[in-house]
Amino acid sequence: MLMGDRRGVCRVCDPVENYKVVLTSQNYEEAQLWLLEDEFEPINGRLSLAKVLEGL
Repeated sequence: MLMGDRRGVCRVCDPVENYKVVLTSQNYEEAQLWLLEDEFEPINGRLSLAKVLEGL
């Protein structure tokens, strides 16, 4: 899961590992490239951080 904050910092969290942060990037493009290089599959949709934390 790719999440960004208002400052543009992006974090990639792995839902399989209980949403552990596996990458922190200073911009969206860098995070997206990392995901594509590691052959992750894109899924359309949005999920709020509050919903993720609610499920933990």
